[in-house]
Amino acid sequence: MALPKKKFYLTTAIDYANGEPHIGHAYEKIAADVIARYHRLKGDDVWLLVGMDEHGQKVAQAAADAGVTTQQQVDRIAEKFQAMWKRLGVQYDQFIRTTSPEHVKGVQALIKRIFERNPGDFYEKAYKGWYCVGCEAFKQDSEIVDGKCVLHPTRKLEWVEEKNWFFRLSAYRDKLLAHHEKNPGFLQPESRRNEILALLRGGLEDISASRSRLKWGVPFPRPTSDGDRQTTYVWFDALPNYLTATGFPAAGYDARWPAQLHIIGKDITRFHCVIWPAMLMAAGVALPEQVWAHGFVQLAGEKFSKSAGVRLDLGEAIDKYGADAFRYFLMREVPFDADGNFSWERFEDRYNSDLANALGNLASRTIAMVEKYCDGMVPVSARRKFEHYDAAMDSLLLHEGLANLQARVTAMNAYVDQQAPWKLAKDPARRAELEETLATLIYVIASVARCISPFMPERAAELWAQLGAPGRADAPGSLSDRIEVRGWRVKKGEPLFPKAEPGR
Repeated sequence: MALPKKKFYLTTAIDYANGEPHIGHAYEKIAADVIARYHRLKGDDVWLLVGMDEHGQKVAQAAADAGVTTQQQVDRIAEKFQAMWKRLGVQYDQFIRTTSPEHVKGVQALIKRIFERNPGDFYEKAYKGWYCVGCEAFKQDSEIVDGKCVLHPTRKLEWVEEKNWFFRLSAYRDKLLAHHEKNPGFLQPESRRNEILALLRGGLEDISASRSRLKWGVPFPRPTSDGDRQTTYVWFDALPNYLTATGFPAAGYDARWPAQLHIIGKDITRFHCVIWPAMLMAAGVALPEQVWAHGFVQLAGEKFSKSAGVRLDLGEAIDKYGADAFRYFLMREVPFDADGNFSWERFEDRYNSDLANALGNLASRTIAMVEKYCDGMVPVSARRKFEHYDAAMDSLLLHEGLANLQARVTAMNAYVDQQAPWKLAKDPARRAELEETLATLIYVIASVARCISPFMPERAAELWAQLGAPGRADAPGSLSDRIEVRGWRVKKGEPLFPKAEPGR
């Protein structure tokens, strides 16, 4: 009897609809797609959620600047993001938009549930403070340097005075500390966890849950005591998307919820690891199992930023060597637990060394030798155990998973030179050794194709076809299957990774 599939619901941060997709968006979505594809290889019941954060002051300002209605703005941007994820091979299962009626209903239901379960958690308060439109958040003095938000130094802070609904976040400090300490894997990597623990130990301030003057958003379900009907503060609207995507509050939402993994950028850990779990605690809803906060992709040490003029044309980067090579480069070059750099020179070097010269060359000459010495048919079986790849992938250290595969490819290129099949073929007495050598090479290349398919799905599929392998390289549940290479009929095709010329 087949075992039931293990549920694996993962999400990315929904992207703000005030601009077009950039490399930071791409890095996160590609990583999430890699993780999702890896878990499908393991046979898990995967659901990948991506989407758009379409409310808030920043979106309304972007629409006004573009001379269009706010709805036209978000519709246009959503189409651009979906087109980009398709081009990059991001195989999501659901694309949520916070302007959808289902999401609006779910957000209001969550707020109403907090009012019902913990009536004192929402209260009215007149507030004065500096507001960063870039963060869509009020900033504390510690977050302001030279009168600017530390995360958006090119934007002017706005002084806001209004009466809002506030959420009693301070009441959840001890519960949040206890949760983080009881579940050390809840927030990773460790450096991000330590930051949030320090924040919690320093105490929490209550936060605004509604805005008075902003109309573009989810209507807050309860008016203030003076009858003012306000708009839900954008983070109280955005964060619940992970929950409303499951159908909450309708019956059966918990078949998908809680999420096994939230993938976010390191700049929004406070929202996802303090505010979001506090909201869920207040509503009596289960918390997600893990949050992974990745670093930034930088250009020459600077964070990519539209406002600061540090940017990269995504289309140009993809056109350079194709979507799969771009996916590989980002996942190999930028550690998933730290910041990393993008440069055209490094992209070209990595493409040539890892893909064209190593993997591409290994596959090409191995297939050619099987065609020449064995009439194109793999003669015997072989098996070598892959170590460390699963451990790296399960730990979300995607760059280490790729490094392990690259080490395997390097070892096999050395193995070809060591075994010298062209010499073995000249000695009939060493026929068995020749066949074992070629079968070992085909087996390892096939294993690499399967393991690298989450990173480069199209190139892995083409390599799998050239090996004459049955089925698909990324067949669900196939990661633990033994690869039986005997009898495969190889067929050399076009080069998988044509070598890049300098300045191409």
